[in-house]
Amino acid sequence: MSVTDNVVDAEQYKIKDEPYYEPVGSEITLYESAYEVRMPMMIKGPTGCGKSRFVEHMAWRLGKPLITVACNEDMTASDLVGRFLLDKDGTKWQDGPLTTAARMGAICYLDEIVEARQDTTVVIHPLTDHRRQLPLDKKGELIEAHPDFQLVISYNPGYQSLMKDLKQSTKQRFGAMDFDYPVEATEIEIVSKESGVDKATAEKLVHIAQRARNLKGHGLDEGISTRLLVYSGQLIAKGVSPLDACTMTMVTPLTDDPDMRDTLNAAVETFFG
Repeated sequence: MSVTDNVVDAEQYKIKDEPYYEPVGSEITLYESAYEVRMPMMIKGPTGCGKSRFVEHMAWRLGKPLITVACNEDMTASDLVGRFLLDKDGTKWQDGPLTTAARMGAICYLDEIVEARQDTTVVIHPLTDHRRQLPLDKKGELIEAHPDFQLVISYNPGYQSLMKDLKQSTKQRFGAMDFDYPVEATEIEIVSKESGVDKATAEKLVHIAQRARNLKGHGLDEGISTRLLVYSGQLIAKGVSPLDACTMTMVTPLTDDPDMRDTLNAAVETFFG
C-alpha cells in the first residue's frame, strides 16, 4: 500500500479579478481585523444578500487562496478532511477541501454550514480554537494549520428548523457578522452595476423586492434576493421585456401559490405595466 500526500498549487485557488462588492458599513475593516488574528468567522444573513460575494471579495483583497465548500445533508466528515482511494498503484490518500486549506494557508469557506450533519461539523472544532489543528484519524496524522489559514462559515438564520441549527459549542468558536439586504440606494447601485441596466430600471426592481420582502412570513418563506434582482436586470439588459424578466426571476422561483403569484405580479405591473 502506498500513501502519498497531495501537493496543491495555492495559486489556482486565488481570485485573479476583483469581485464586485459594495460595502454597506464597516464590514470590510472588521473582517480585515478578524483575519489579522485569524479569528474564525461566521457570516449570517438571508439568501442572496451577498455573503458569498463578500467572502470572495475579502479573499481577493487579502490576496489569499479561497476554497469554498457548498454544504449539504449528505456531506460526511471524509468529504471535508479526506479519504483513502484505490487506484492502479494501490491505495492513495486524497485530501479533502478543509485539509487542503489548512495545509496551504487558504481561507476555507463552508457555505450554508447548517445543511451539513452535526456529526460532520464537529471535525472543524480543533481548527477553531487555540490548537488550530486538524487530526486525520484514518491516516494517523495531525496537521498544524498554516499560519495564514482561516475558517469562515455562513448560513441563513431565518430559514432553518431546530434540526438544522449549529450547536452552541460550535457557534461560540466564531466571531460573527450579520448581513442583510442592502439599503435602497446601495442595492440600486449594485443591481445597476451588476446587471447593466440604468439606475431608473434598477430602482424599480428594488422597489418590487421591497414590497415582496414585506410578505416574508405572510405567504412567502423568503423575500426577493439581491441576486434575483441582478438576474432580472441582466435579462432586461439583453432586451427581454421587464414583465417577462420579472416573472421569470422574481415571481416563479419564489412560490407556486397562485394567489401569491398574483400578488407579486401585481407589484411588477405597478412599476413596469
